[in-house]
Amino acid sequence: MARSPPSLQSLLRFLKQARQTHLSFISGALSSSSRAETPIYVVGNPSADLDSAISAIVYSYFAHNRIPIECPRPHIPLINLPNVPSGPELRRLRPEFVKAFCLATTTPSAEGEDVWDETPESAGRILHEHILTVADFAAHLRQYHAEDTDRRMTADITLVDWNALPRRSNGQQGKGSLDGLPSVDFCTVGCIDHHVDEGFLPPAESLPRGQPLLVRPAGSCTSLVVSTLQKLNLWQVDSPSTETIQLAKLALAPILIDTTNLTAKEKVTDADTDAVHFLVSQIDRPGSSWDHEAFYEQILHAKQNSLDLLTVDEILGRDCKQWTETARQDSTSIQIGFCSMVKSIPWIVRKAGSPEAFLDALQAFAKRRELKIIIVMTAFTSSADGRFCRELVACALADGPAVQALEAFTAQAGSQLGLQEWNSVEGDSEDYSRAIKSAFNGDAPVWRRIWLQTDVTKSRKQVAPLVRGAVTGQ
Repeated sequence: MARSPPSLQSLLRFLKQARQTHLSFISGALSSSSRAETPIYVVGNPSADLDSAISAIVYSYFAHNRIPIECPRPHIPLINLPNVPSGPELRRLRPEFVKAFCLATTTPSAEGEDVWDETPESAGRILHEHILTVADFAAHLRQYHAEDTDRRMTADITLVDWNALPRRSNGQQGKGSLDGLPSVDFCTVGCIDHHVDEGFLPPAESLPRGQPLLVRPAGSCTSLVVSTLQKLNLWQVDSPSTETIQLAKLALAPILIDTTNLTAKEKVTDADTDAVHFLVSQIDRPGSSWDHEAFYEQILHAKQNSLDLLTVDEILGRDCKQWTETARQDSTSIQIGFCSMVKSIPWIVRKAGSPEAFLDALQAFAKRRELKIIIVMTAFTSSADGRFCRELVACALADGPAVQALEAFTAQAGSQLGLQEWNSVEGDSEDYSRAIKSAFNGDAPVWRRIWLQTDVTKSRKQVAPLVRGAVTGQ
């Protein structure tokens, strides 16, 4: 049985302590010879969305100094944003995370802690003092080791909401590095994920006892984190406290958002419903007046309006995942990027200024990331009739295998995804729809297509493997 911690601490106190442990580790103050002192970083995927960030925080909180069982070690949540430091900029780029974080830590607040709000000044200070991003990690390395630019360091990592590092070490299963931290060699010691297995993880038998290695479907990765913590006896059912209520609220946020408040039947699994029932039971105690519907609506509103203050480039990069595949035709490497957003194509075209301006921005974004294929997926509620809708844009930045792959994808997956000729579902004029359709369908200067995706049950989790398979021919 996992050992119990001496006492639970508030979420903010834990995060501040974890950040200090990180600074001690990279400064060399922790003994590298004592494995019990060295931390395990818990990192979500590069989109750094609500599910990734909160999975990392929740798992770290309960695993801290309790996992692995024989040699418990500190756990540090690391938000996978290589270009965004914690502070006001993180608040601007991830307002739905800040909303969930604020609701969890201020209602209820722990004794002796400041009640903060979501203003740039207040939230910026709290985020800077308590949240660690990849950009912060890189800045700290420069600060502590400015004169030793060739220095490499090694650290252990638990992956949540993904199961493969982007830069793999040749021939070493489970080892690699993160974008933004090329000088840090990470060794994977655990994983909890709900995506397709990428074949990167080390064998389960090679890990210390108690380390999780779980890859299975669920609407939200946080649901799998909650069930894993329960199975390891790290999050117990009885006697909820102020501290565990904070964690329950935080964990509930991504599960409700990713499953549309448990109404998206094509996404919801038993793990999601069980997790929600458990978390609500931790929060909604006798005599409380907590309203989980209102909680969901507040976070949903923050997410739906999260793009208003961003540039087109920031919107594309906000939830972008990348893969590298080998083209079947000539064995060249093709970088594929998938950008997801919660607004429609007409909305972002207006933000860019014109259909051509948006396509120029899309191509520039893809070139900076060395992408040969870029996919834009939208998921939004139509302002015209209240329907949930999806659109799909595909663009090849290079002739040859990239174009052939997207043509194969269109032929093979068109009926599977219900791809139909695009027209605006937002009540736009016929002339405006025609202008977008004309600009987004063509073969020069780059191959590009736009569709309505009528099977709205298929998200990036289902579409990405289809595009990747079209590249490899599998």
